Amino acid sequence: MFILGFLGFVVALLVSVSLHEGGHFWTARRFGMKATHFFVGFGPTIWSRRRGETEWGFKAIPAGGFVKIVGMTQLEEVDPGDEDRAFWKQPARQRVVVLAAGSTVHFILAVLLVVASALFIGKAVELNPGIGSVSECVPAGVEDGCDDPGAVPAPAQAAGLQAGDVVLAVDGQPVEDSLAFLRAVRASPAEPLSLTVDRDGERRDVTVTPVAVERPVLSDREEDRERLETVGAIGVGIEFRSGTERLGPIEAVGHSVDTMGQIVTGIWTTFSEKLGTITEVYGPERDPEGFIGIYGAGRISGEVLASDETLAYKVLGFLGLIAGLNFFVGVFNLLPLLPLDGGHIAVLLYEQARDKLKRLRGYTGELVRVDLTKLLPVTYAVVVFFAGFTLWLLGADIVNPITLNP
Repeated sequence: MFILGFLGFVVALLVSVSLHEGGHFWTARRFGMKATHFFVGFGPTIWSRRRGETEWGFKAIPAGGFVKIVGMTQLEEVDPGDEDRAFWKQPARQRVVVLAAGSTVHFILAVLLVVASALFIGKAVELNPGIGSVSECVPAGVEDGCDDPGAVPAPAQAAGLQAGDVVLAVDGQPVEDSLAFLRAVRASPAEPLSLTVDRDGERRDVTVTPVAVERPVLSDREEDRERLETVGAIGVGIEFRSGTERLGPIEAVGHSVDTMGQIVTGIWTTFSEKLGTITEVYGPERDPEGFIGIYGAGRISGEVLASDETLAYKVLGFLGLIAGLNFFVGVFNLLPLLPLDGGHIAVLLYEQARDKLKRLRGYTGELVRVDLTKLLPVTYAVVVFFAGFTLWLLGADIVNPITLNP
């Protein structure tokens, strides 16, 4: 299943790239521009076929794609008869639409994947926590073992809890997730707790008294986790259990909006808070919420499908990853940096603003386009930076991968 998930990610990526380029191609043709090439991949051509005025094909390196539109700049030579179909001669509004079409396709794909997932599969939910393992003791410290001083017999073992039990309630209050169960145990040092568990379909009531131990504070803040507090412990490994919940059409739309918001927030958080950690991706404790490359994302896809979760949950996770990838690529392509689509849009908008200002000031001469050759040093710098960034992450994903099962 790992190979299937990895290959599925590669196929989904190539389909997304093809549709991205299809957005450029369709809008360009719709406005009467001439597109001579439509290729998926870069490098040597491995297959191509000419149909009409366009050559279609695949290239050896599946790292993107391109559509060649005649006359992208005034400096480009255009065959006689094609002058009026050159890209640079078209109205600014049409050129912006063509340039933005690729990212628009990615956004549409992301939304469709999220909505379809919510409608036909549902949303991911955490089920009642399970008892994954029962220890013989509760060590005095986090890094201690049963043979170290201060270790005491595990209350869970003494109470008869077993691996595979599913916790339904604590002191009569339903427990819906692992964190709620953990908090209930930690909040009750030396205080008896009545647990209702499901064991092989049979409900059982078990009384267990957590022992008082010193453990790091339970917090999302790293500085808080450096402090210790007295909490309860029973000597079990809590098993995270997950599933899916079906949604109606209205609920699915609402859930999709929430999901897209989470994707946007995640992208913003990664770039605003994690950029400084890019040098740490080769370190012993790589941030699982930090930067990851295409190869790393493919590995995660493989691990998702190879996990022990239900098929619905695995498919939901896979589609969510593909949706997130499409949204990220859509945003990335709109960055105002050449040679990205957003860079060309930025130049075009600059030209329009500059020309309008000149006209307002009474200028009646010929308006010239920005000379993109003067921006080539910046373009090359951007290409080198992103190529280096990509290779840096590729190396980290190979030798120090982020994994779902560390």
